[in-house]
Amino acid sequence: MEWRKCYLDLLLVPTGFLIMTAYHIWLWNKVRTQPLSTIIGTNSHARRYWALAIMKDNEKKNILAVQTIRNTIMGSTLMATTSILLCSGLAAILSSTYSIKKPLNDAVYGAHGEFMMALKYVTLLLIFLFSFMCYSISIRFINQVNFLINTPQHDLIAAKIPPSYVCDLLEKGFVLNTVANRLFYSALPILLWIFGPILVFLCSVALIPVFYNIDIVFESNMGKGDHEMMNGDFFSV
Repeated sequence: MEWRKCYLDLLLVPTGFLIMTAYHIWLWNKVRTQPLSTIIGTNSHARRYWALAIMKDNEKKNILAVQTIRNTIMGSTLMATTSILLCSGLAAILSSTYSIKKPLNDAVYGAHGEFMMALKYVTLLLIFLFSFMCYSISIRFINQVNFLINTPQHDLIAAKIPPSYVCDLLEKGFVLNTVANRLFYSALPILLWIFGPILVFLCSVALIPVFYNIDIVFESNMGKGDHEMMNGDFFSV
């Protein structure tokens, strides 16, 4: 019976996603409670100081601001284009009359019936669609920052736009970019699900140390001055 072939999918695939979800919940709590111990929190504070410094001395640094933000938009645009192209490819596969599961039947552990194969491709499609949406909204916020960061602060109308508002828009853009990146990365285990649930579990477990190494600031990489900033008046500037 078909349900007998699904036990590996029902066991390993949810377990792999629970592991990744638990890690990101832990990371979210780490960013909120100890932001300078994470790359995300450290970069967030650095971007705020950068935006404030640009707006304070805008006449000398306006070109630097535009170039930096332009490069960020180009990166997000590239990833958004990649996501929507993958969505188009998956949509073409789903609408095709050719059954691509037939060559894989002998190599796939777990269920590989019509419903299961459709579920795998639809899940991939949804992940790439949400990733594209997050990238697109991120570009929108960063485009707004591109205009507002060069607003002259001595103007009476511009004075009603506080620097904190510009910093908040910049952070929203980068948070959405980070979420889109993680959604894009999470598509890798789903892609391997086509070849069976065992690879999904192994890939999910293997991604955790990779994410940990790119998310956490290690003590050995910090100098004495960095510890003083973390323990001192870093936020009082």
